[in-house]
Amino acid sequence: MSYNSIVISSGHGKYVRGASGIIDEVDEARRVVDELANQFRDRGVDVKVFHDDVSHSQNENLNRIVDYHNAQSRDLDVSVHFNAYQSCEKPMGTEVLYVTQSSLASQVSAAIASCGFINRGGKKRTDLFFLNNTEMPALLIEVCFVDSEADCECYEVQFQSICTAIADVLGGGIEGGEELPPPDSDALFEATGRCSTFGGPEDTGVQTDEDLAFFEVEADIAKAPHLFLPYQPQGTTGLARRLNPHVHYIACRWDYDETPRSMLLEEVAIVRARKTGIALTAFPADWGPNETTGRVADLSPGLMQDLGIGTDDEVEVTFPA
Repeated sequence: MSYNSIVISSGHGKYVRGASGIIDEVDEARRVVDELANQFRDRGVDVKVFHDDVSHSQNENLNRIVDYHNAQSRDLDVSVHFNAYQSCEKPMGTEVLYVTQSSLASQVSAAIASCGFINRGGKKRTDLFFLNNTEMPALLIEVCFVDSEADCECYEVQFQSICTAIADVLGGGIEGGEELPPPDSDALFEATGRCSTFGGPEDTGVQTDEDLAFFEVEADIAKAPHLFLPYQPQGTTGLARRLNPHVHYIACRWDYDETPRSMLLEEVAIVRARKTGIALTAFPADWGPNETTGRVADLSPGLMQDLGIGTDDEVEVTFPA
């Protein structure tokens, strides 16, 4: 569902700082909130924004944020944060915290993850001041980890897409569990049929040295770093096994005359599961599957899981989104 009125605030404050690593939580949360507000307004949502530039203690900060939310007329409260654990190169992912909004939190987390993050999902938390004290349905979004090199790189590259993904779920657009709008007559590629999974360290169906149609050498990772693990899995040399299985990617039998490789690297597809009705975006990552399989698409394991389907369930693919 979408909301007509939303109050959105950035976590922590100007003088009550949050996590800091490769990027700074307070600075980036404000950046996300401001862009989300712009996108909500574009969708006709009545949105109010709050950044705390006054508080000097955690207690004062928490109360000031919640007091602002509760003083407004709105349908949904949203707080934007960034996570932290320990400095690392590996991807850590995105998650959305809730007390009562399980389904909505899962949809928002999946939407953010579709931009290239591990999907840690919706997580119920009953110990957070914001979620316990706001009077309307509430979400606390942990966009990614400030101390993960992979997360921060993906965040910077996909910033606009991340904000659009959140705004589509909360403010109107393609939502998990709802019907897609009628197909765009300008779509360059459409396919409907059965699917399977491919890619990642555990995919023994591809050779250990097998590469991808769009990526043939290590240097090609720079074209789409969000698709790949930050390390080559042990015992492998090919990029198919290096794909990050948690990222939403897809392989179809693209017609390069209609959808050139350069375009496939710049745009995303919409993948809709007929069984569940969930629709999510996915990055084109390869050409396939072979026609002899009788399938029209190969999906990342993470995409298949988030769509709520299994091997040989039917999907509808539209490109570009």
